[in-house]
Amino acid sequence: MNNPQRTDTDGPRAALAILGARRARARSQFVAIVARQLDLIAPGTVRVTVAPVTVAGRRRTWVELIDAAGRAVPADRAAARDARGLLSRAFPDADWTQPRVYDARTGALAVDLLAAPDELHLDTPEVNA
Repeated sequence: MNNPQRTDTDGPRAALAILGARRARARSQFVAIVARQLDLIAPGTVRVTVAPVTVAGRRRTWVELIDAAGRAVPADRAAARDARGLLSRAFPDADWTQPRVYDARTGALAVDLLAAPDELHLDTPEVNA
């Protein structure tokens, strides 16, 4: 006869599936909350670029708020500071010494590669022959 029999792996597998679903739900809630808070800080913001810069020998942080069309969102210094503070609290383990970009639609925080492509030779010093 074909009687289904429980194996030892059924219990842990089901528990892992439930745990995975809970984590996914919590992640989607986290993404939605951060997106709403960014929209409160500067309406229309869907992407935030954060980059460390040096101006006149002093370390600063450049923050740019961008809308869905890729245009800069008009924001003052306080809005930029608040957006950076929100992201630094949301991602406390991120290395903020590197340029970062956060996408509020996906919740992804990634390293922002600001360098020009090698084919353009913009970062190569000219050699006088």
